[in-house]
Amino acid sequence: MAKEEKMVRLALVQFESELCNVEANVAHACDMIREAGENGADMVVLPELFSTGYQLDVVGPRIAELVEPVNGPTVRALQEAAADAGSYVVAGLALEHELAGVAYNSAVVINRAGELVGTYDKQHLWALERFYFRSGSDTPVFDTDFGRVGVLICYDLGYPEVSRMLALQGAELLACPSAWCAADMDVWHINAPARALENTVYLAAVNRYGFEEGLEMPGHTLLCNPRGAIMGEIEEEAEGVLLIDIDLGNIPQYRERSPYLRDRRPDLYDQVLLP
Repeated sequence: MAKEEKMVRLALVQFESELCNVEANVAHACDMIREAGENGADMVVLPELFSTGYQLDVVGPRIAELVEPVNGPTVRALQEAAADAGSYVVAGLALEHELAGVAYNSAVVINRAGELVGTYDKQHLWALERFYFRSGSDTPVFDTDFGRVGVLICYDLGYPEVSRMLALQGAELLACPSAWCAADMDVWHINAPARALENTVYLAAVNRYGFEEGLEMPGHTLLCNPRGAIMGEIEEEAEGVLLIDIDLGNIPQYRERSPYLRDRRPDLYDQVLLP
């Protein structure tokens, strides 16, 4: 049986934000989305909290004024840029849902026509995040015209359950917007390949770059294949874009060679009880 080719061009944006300057950050991001579209990108991924910056010593106390509804100006601008580029967009930002002022560390997924496909709320909150954000509980997978995409955010990458839940729902590509700090880059280079390998998926780990009031985020945005090999990485610690082509049609071959999903024993897993 011939392999079905499912080529996808990703633009992984290693973005440098200005703290709390939403207008400037969004304008810059939309320019980068349109440029990625001109370069043939099928999907553009922006990092965690790209529109506000991440340093929660600064952003946290102002989150009530910075958080936006899903139909707010930032998402509308991203929708317009996605439609102009003809690209899907995944972008991390602070969103409020039913309750005004209750913030989630979220990501939006927008299609090529500029329509909102859905949102994901970060499930595992890191350090100060728990004082300013409510954690999410849903693990959606999004259908695109090239395959099924799952989203997780930064610290979620350290929890195998999140990526596994996405893979079991048919995700072929995982997008992970992040704001990963310099001190933990050794873990970054372990977690991303491991999550890709154990779920036999492509994984795009998209990190921020910049220095924010004592917080250093060095980038090293990367793309892992379903064997956990790093196919591409932005080595330079600066703002930039990793433009890379992947073939989702290879996944059945990867899963035949590494049948982790097929050989699971879920009948055993509920026997593990933690204190």
